[in-house]
Amino acid sequence: MISTDLPWRVAFLTLIKIGLLGNSSLLCFYTFTLISGLNLRPVDKILNQLVLANCFVLLSKGIPQEMADWGLRYFLDDVGCKLLFYLHRMAREVSLSTTCLLGGFQAFKLCPLASKWMELTVRSPKSINFLCALCWVLSFLLNVHVAVKVKGADRSQNTSMGKAFASCMAPSTSIVTYSLLSSIVFFIDYVLLGLMIWASGSMVLFLHRHKQRVQHIHSHKVSPRLSHEDRATHTILILVTMFVLFYSISSIVTLHMALLLTPAKWLADTSVFMSLCFPTLSPFVLLSSDIRISKLWLAWLEKCRSFLFYVGLCITQGSLEDYHK
Repeated sequence: MISTDLPWRVAFLTLIKIGLLGNSSLLCFYTFTLISGLNLRPVDKILNQLVLANCFVLLSKGIPQEMADWGLRYFLDDVGCKLLFYLHRMAREVSLSTTCLLGGFQAFKLCPLASKWMELTVRSPKSINFLCALCWVLSFLLNVHVAVKVKGADRSQNTSMGKAFASCMAPSTSIVTYSLLSSIVFFIDYVLLGLMIWASGSMVLFLHRHKQRVQHIHSHKVSPRLSHEDRATHTILILVTMFVLFYSISSIVTLHMALLLTPAKWLADTSVFMSLCFPTLSPFVLLSSDIRISKLWLAWLEKCRSFLFYVGLCITQGSLEDYHK
C-alpha cells in the first residue's frame, strides 16, 4: 500500500524537507535559549520538547515512506524494524501529550482562579521539567507492546523497501491482545484530545471576554502583558487546533482502512500525509509568532546589509584608486 505516483512522491518529499528544516532551526534556537538562559520563558522547555518530537516523527515516519516511494531496496532487519516503529509511536505520543500540556499550560495561565497557583507550581522550572519527563516516560511505557508485536521482513528474499516496510506492521500477538492494547492506546489518546479541546475552549472564552473588556476602553493602548498573553494564546490555540484536525482525519482514514479487506493506495498515502502535516507546519507557526526570532532575523538582515555596504564601499574605493592611477 505504498504509493508510486509522482504527485505523492513530490508531496512527501516537500513535507519532509520543509518540516525538518523548520524543526531543526527551532530546535537549535530553543536549545541555545535553554543553555544560555537569554530571554528564557517557562514555555520554551515545552516547545523545545515539541519540536524534538516532531523531528523524530518526520525521521521515523517520513524518511522510510520516502524511501519506499522511490523503490529503494530494503535494509532494515527485525531489530531495526522494531526500533523504527517504536520510535515513531513514542514520538507521536510525546507530540500528542506535549501539545496537550502546552494547551493546558496556557489555559491555566489565563484562568484568574488558578493564576497564583500557576505562579508557584506549574510555571516553576522543576514542575515543567517533571511534566516534560513524564510525557517521555508514559510514551515509553505505553508503546512497549509495539516492540513486541512488530516483526521485520525476510531479508533473504528479493524484497523492495516498500513491501518490506509494509510487512513491518505484521502483528505477532493474538487478535484479542492486539485489540485490547489498541483500545487502551486510543482511549488515552482521545482523553488527551478531549483535554486539548477543553483548553482550546477555555482560551477562546478568555479571548472573547478580553475583547469585550477592550471595547469598553476608549484608549487604544493595551498593557504589554495582555498583548503578549493574547499573542501567545493565539499561537497555542492555532497549534492545538491543527493537531486535533490532522490527528482526527488521520485516525478516521486509518480506521476506514482497518475495516476494508483491500484498502486503496490513496488511503494509506492520505493517512501518512495527514500524520506528517502537523510536525511540518507547526514550527512555522512558532517561527512567525515569536518576537525573539523576528528580532534575530532583523539583526541578521541588518548585519548583512552593513556587510554588503562595506563590500560595495571597498569596491568603489578600489575602482577610484585605479582610475587615478
